[in-house]
Amino acid sequence: MGKKFSAGSVGAAIRTAGGNVYTGLCIDLACGLGFCAEVAAVAEMLKHRETHIAAVVAVSEDRILPPCGRCREMMAQVDDRNFDSRVIVGEDQEVSLRDLLPDHWLTGK
Repeated sequence: MGKKFSAGSVGAAIRTAGGNVYTGLCIDLACGLGFCAEVAAVAEMLKHRETHIAAVVAVSEDRILPPCGRCREMMAQVDDRNFDSRVIVGEDQEVSLRDLLPDHWLTGK
């Protein structure tokens, strides 16, 4: 039986408010212990003591992907200013993280 995992099928890039770019890739494991590319990019950003995301994008081999719910929540909790981050969801299409997390419990709305 072969291994049931992949790495790098999705990549993500974050540009911080400070103008730095951090990247990450996903690791998909059969047992669910992997992580998304956005998580890897945020971890890299945090290693450099930054938390404020200006923009984020995730891509697979053939398309731009919106962040999953777990990644949306993680970015919001890392820094509440990230609610105003630009999230690239398609070619020439972006929304704020706030738009992807309406009525969020941290905003009190």
